[in-house]
Amino acid sequence: MDNRFSMGEPGVRLDWRDYQTRLNRIAAARRRTRRMHRSAAVLTLLIVIGFGILEGSSGLSSVFSHLRVPEKVQVIEPSVPKNENLHDKKEVQGFLNGNTFVNLTQKNFETHFEGRSYRVVTTLDMPLQQFMMKNLNPANARHIGIVAIEPSSGRILSMVGFDRVNPSNNPCLASIFPAASIFKIITAAAAVEKCGLNQGSSLSFTGGKHTLYKSQLTDKYTKYAQNITLRDSFAQSVNPIFGKIGSHLLGKTTIEQYATAFGFNHPIDFEAPIGSSALSVDDMPYQLAEIASGYNRTTLISPLHGALIGAAILNQGAMIEPTMIDHIADQTGHLLYQSRVEPMKQVISAKSSDIMARMMEATVNSGTGRKAFKDYQKDSILSRLDIGGKTGSMDNQTHEAHYDWFVGFAVDRASGQKVVVSVVVAHEKYIGTRSGYYARILMKQYFSNYFASAEHKLKQKDRG
Repeated sequence: MDNRFSMGEPGVRLDWRDYQTRLNRIAAARRRTRRMHRSAAVLTLLIVIGFGILEGSSGLSSVFSHLRVPEKVQVIEPSVPKNENLHDKKEVQGFLNGNTFVNLTQKNFETHFEGRSYRVVTTLDMPLQQFMMKNLNPANARHIGIVAIEPSSGRILSMVGFDRVNPSNNPCLASIFPAASIFKIITAAAAVEKCGLNQGSSLSFTGGKHTLYKSQLTDKYTKYAQNITLRDSFAQSVNPIFGKIGSHLLGKTTIEQYATAFGFNHPIDFEAPIGSSALSVDDMPYQLAEIASGYNRTTLISPLHGALIGAAILNQGAMIEPTMIDHIADQTGHLLYQSRVEPMKQVISAKSSDIMARMMEATVNSGTGRKAFKDYQKDSILSRLDIGGKTGSMDNQTHEAHYDWFVGFAVDRASGQKVVVSVVVAHEKYIGTRSGYYARILMKQYFSNYFASAEHKLKQKDRG
């Protein structure tokens, strides 16, 4: 057998040693560009591809005639792209190997890839994170998910969760919770933007505020009807009002349009895996009423997505992509990844978002959130803030768990500093610590730290 090999150049023959030397050079070049895995399977695949270039050589064909290159080869890209940079959050997910950031106790942590160590720096506000972990009360809960976010940047300040079923899970990223009346934020925004309603728009309903019977959806005005403004309907979470808005004013297409704009039914770009929030709409009037009022169990959402919806209200109607990784660097300090502010899109106008913010403030001042924030105007910290929110509640199908929501915000009137909070608690047999309480103590702790830091900086400036 001829032991000389062609390298694809007509008339050129190399002996075995020269041939191996050239192959080694090719392999070294490929390693330098970081485009091959070290696993034996991928090395074999790349060798097959490399030898496929030489198919024209009769010498090579006679020696390696048992090897066949498939017509289409699926090339699996390594987790670290060429130039050792991570270009997007999807690549960060692969690099961190599915890390879900559940209850981090340090702002920074190390991760390992291909025998090398990398330093991951998060966006967490560690005093706030530690405070919330210390105050987590899982005694009567099946799930707890708490997310605090800086609305202008999407930077996550705190992410704390509890999952009784699977403690390694991160409920903050799980789109398994019925949105309940949190969906009224989307319905109200669509009604303001699409139908021209405002806070003072007068609406009417019959029956109870928190029921939703087909008889309550009639568009006929009767002597038993109660008049109420859109603002108070939102603050008091009046189901029949929002049911009528959904079935009579918005309809299937508009509900889908605004739900999609607010992030339902498509993935959220994040550094950890997160399920898409789910919404399914048909054109049956009663089902439209259920969806618009949040009176169903099929519209599902995660606490992180809840925070993004709240952030859009403070961002003049613009959705923002969330981030929890500030940067990733190797042992030499070389940056592999640096987060940046990534606006998603404008979902409602600035004028509409301002109306929504005022209605969310009414929820805290006179609506379903007033109990959790009772006398907050007398608190030394909370009294300096504009606070708004939306509550939601829903039992699961077997009534073994009661989902309790609060999505809201706090804004310092003097400086404009803002924080958005999203909390869900799945209570079991007994009602434990409620979502509104977690939201209240988080807002107070965040701004206590913020005010103390601002005062310290002012004193240092005066001394200088």
